[in-house]
Amino acid sequence: MKHIYILFLLFPFLSFAQLNEGLTPEERAYLFHIVKKSPILDNSIGRYFDYQGPDIRFYNKEINYDSVEIVIINNPESLVIRKEEIAKSPKGIIAEAANKMAIWELNKVLLAKRGSDKELEPYHGKYDEFEKMLIAVLPPNALKEKDESVEPHPKVISVINPSLSLDDRTAFIETLRFLDANDRLVTLNAINTAINQYVEKRTQEIYNSLGGEALVFENVLVAAGDGSATSGLLEEREKDEKGRWNKGLPKAIGLFPYQLKLSTPVPKKEQTIESALYTINDFETVGNNRITNLHFDVWGYNSKKQTTVVVERNGLSYHLFGAGDTRFLSPDSSFSEGTTFYSIIADLEFNKIAKLHEMIYGKRGFDYWIEYNKKKKDETELEIEKSEHGYSDMTNSTITTSNKAPKAVKKAKKKARKTPYGGGPVDYQPTTESNKKDRRKKQQSIVDLYNEFEGYAKKIKELEQQKQEAIDLMAKYQQRLDLFKSMMGYKWASYTEKDGIYTFQDSTTFDMLTQEFQFPASAKKEAFEVRLIAIPESCLSDQADEVMLHIHMADAEPNYNARIQVELQDVFASDAHNLDRKLFTQKDSVALLQFFEGLLDKKVPFSIIARGQGIGEWNGCRTVKCNNPVELRSYPTNRNDSTYLRLRRSELFVHLDREIKLEVNSYTDPVASNLEISDAALQSLMAKYKLSKNDMLSVMRTATILNKLKDELNVYAGTYLSRENAKIVIDRFNKEWAKTKIAVGATSVKLIDL
Repeated sequence: MKHIYILFLLFPFLSFAQLNEGLTPEERAYLFHIVKKSPILDNSIGRYFDYQGPDIRFYNKEINYDSVEIVIINNPESLVIRKEEIAKSPKGIIAEAANKMAIWELNKVLLAKRGSDKELEPYHGKYDEFEKMLIAVLPPNALKEKDESVEPHPKVISVINPSLSLDDRTAFIETLRFLDANDRLVTLNAINTAINQYVEKRTQEIYNSLGGEALVFENVLVAAGDGSATSGLLEEREKDEKGRWNKGLPKAIGLFPYQLKLSTPVPKKEQTIESALYTINDFETVGNNRITNLHFDVWGYNSKKQTTVVVERNGLSYHLFGAGDTRFLSPDSSFSEGTTFYSIIADLEFNKIAKLHEMIYGKRGFDYWIEYNKKKKDETELEIEKSEHGYSDMTNSTITTSNKAPKAVKKAKKKARKTPYGGGPVDYQPTTESNKKDRRKKQQSIVDLYNEFEGYAKKIKELEQQKQEAIDLMAKYQQRLDLFKSMMGYKWASYTEKDGIYTFQDSTTFDMLTQEFQFPASAKKEAFEVRLIAIPESCLSDQADEVMLHIHMADAEPNYNARIQVELQDVFASDAHNLDRKLFTQKDSVALLQFFEGLLDKKVPFSIIARGQGIGEWNGCRTVKCNNPVELRSYPTNRNDSTYLRLRRSELFVHLDREIKLEVNSYTDPVASNLEISDAALQSLMAKYKLSKNDMLSVMRTATILNKLKDELNVYAGTYLSRENAKIVIDRFNKEWAKTKIAVGATSVKLIDL
């Protein structure tokens, strides 16, 4: 790879890029800096930023990008930006670079506004543009009249400090007594809206300057969490994907908007502003048979809390999780250390709720003890009834009296007779049988039973209250669990993975290396949403460390990112397959060099796909094969009518990614062809597979392109490469070329047979 990259430095004449691309020297220098310091950007588009100035390094041999910035600013010609090649790169990658530039710029603008007029002077136009967006959405109480115009209240401007955390910002705005609670909420939301509008507009401008193309362009910054600003504030984008401190990336914690709401009203207490721990952004697929391309860029990455992003369309959820050591997302949920949303849900469902359910309904739960105490209460009530009935019988029985002296009296009389002088007289009263002692015992027993009865009743009441409290608590837990599960989605998309490309069950894909998420091309538009989930401290906590996400969405044509794109529109004469023009021009030089570089690496698979597509049709985006063609005898209008002209198309694409895939297609219009075919084998093939002359005409044209491609690549390889490397490239290409078959209808034709 190194020997090919050197060619970029030795042959600047290969570039046709504009020098400024609509960017200032300072912007170009900083753009170069952030691309080279961000691995995902450098790996994808870094080679197209061709710095040709002096090599300035630190003592440790690392490039001093701060000094390189100064060189580029003072000598703009030292940096060549190959926008033609950048345009063929993943759209989200271009948008990520542009977004970082836009954030960097707005951060400088807002900080300059807080400084002196002299500091603001270079950014005056940009600040005016931001302020105009802000004024349009601020509430009237947050505006102030000045010189027959309105402007934001000076104290509102103080809130727009990109260095403030959300907590600091809400605390500050709550001191502005000229705003009520709702005005404060609307003001913060207005600031968020203006930030997103400005960053989106500037991102698209820079995106276009870099060669990016899109009919649909959406750029969203969003943050989730409690806003207390812990690890996100400290790290945000200061560390690169390898955990190294990176001062080349923008610091702008305050520019990622939270989704805000007022707290639940409480009597005698003023409402406060709260941030959402789980954010939802609504989108719509682009339709029109174009790919919907999403790109995710995580900021505020926390290695102890697994970043979680959910995309949901038509009830099907696609999950993307942060890895333990990088900010990259992927459908792989494995996370070595720290907290995941899985663990939060599991703790809530299988620990908190499960314990409460067991406490209420389990073998020794509230229901058991309530039933136990009710039974005891009923038994006690029965005992009370029996005892009271016995006591009643006792009190209602006849009282008897006896004149017969008791034994004690008789004994006393006998003792008196034996005593000298006879003793004194012994007197007694007749005895009455009233069971007084037994009745007292019975009374005490009934009192005790009543105490037991009341104890059981009290215990039942306590248990029922505790049960209701547990049920209410479990309902709150269940409500939170339902929220968590709804955020994750109920129908999870299955996927397969190969070389870092994840393909979901409906052919939606996610590329781990570029962080590109793509819905396949479709004719109709469909709503979908992107949810960002901040991981709470625990399943019951309302505190969650913040996470920030840049979401970009754009439309894309199939094959937009092919490194080599040759589109031949109506280049063949009627019913002919001769081609007099060249396939490549000098602007294709860099792409050809990359193609050769890939062929030199024999570990990278290489294949050629060739098709004679026959009659084409327009699907609203491009020409595709017509599955049910109807041939016409002649053109209803004229041959050059755009309806038919766009169907006479041939195309050559070379994809350079995890494999090298060369693809050639050729289409015809629906007017019947008069192609002369004398070869008996081809005539037999046509009859056997019911192929039309238009089918065979497209086959012949595809063969012509492949033959011409072989000739031109042999020449270019000899021009750009050493003899040794040219031989490797030519031999490898020719070997694959010789095996090529051109698909047509339900069969195929060997290229060498044509």
